[in-house]
Amino acid sequence: MNNAHGTLVAPDTIRFERLLPGPIERVWAHLVDPAKRALWLAGGPMPLAPGGEVELHFRNAELSRGDDPAPEKYREYENSGEVFGQIVACDPPRLLAFTWSDMPGEPEAEDSEVRFTLETQGDRVLLTLTHTRLWSNELLSVAGGWHTHLGILDDTLCGREARPFWRTHTQLEAEYAERLGIAG
Repeated sequence: MNNAHGTLVAPDTIRFERLLPGPIERVWAHLVDPAKRALWLAGGPMPLAPGGEVELHFRNAELSRGDDPAPEKYREYENSGEVFGQIVACDPPRLLAFTWSDMPGEPEAEDSEVRFTLETQGDRVLLTLTHTRLWSNELLSVAGGWHTHLGILDDTLCGREARPFWRTHTQLEAEYAERLGIAG
């Protein structure tokens, strides 16, 4: 399950499931604490109340050592990039949902939404990530990106060296293009 591809559950929605080492409070901390989140996804503020302004500051080239440079189409985002949003729902330590936009102040109807749910399963935690309201031209990048970031989260929680972000993302984006029948 921890390397399983995301599943397209609707034309604009992809879902990932990962079974991670617990306890649930530890996984939750890696979602909401900016310093811990920066180890696998992106740092930045995230007030945990509905309407709280989310800022994610991506530094993908710093997530792992010995990585390849970003592919040409992502070169301007090799070690930068920002996403903005608002908290939609927060029920610690089981649910976190927020809107996702590349531009602050964009109309909410155009924002996609990211929802994490956590469920204890023995000494493990089932993390389910669902990203909805995606534009078709975002799907490959988002699928490869979440798959790679979640792999780095698993590496981090298991105490392993993080897999190379750009090398992994490039491979996974090609796999998703084939699996989903979308030209990359």
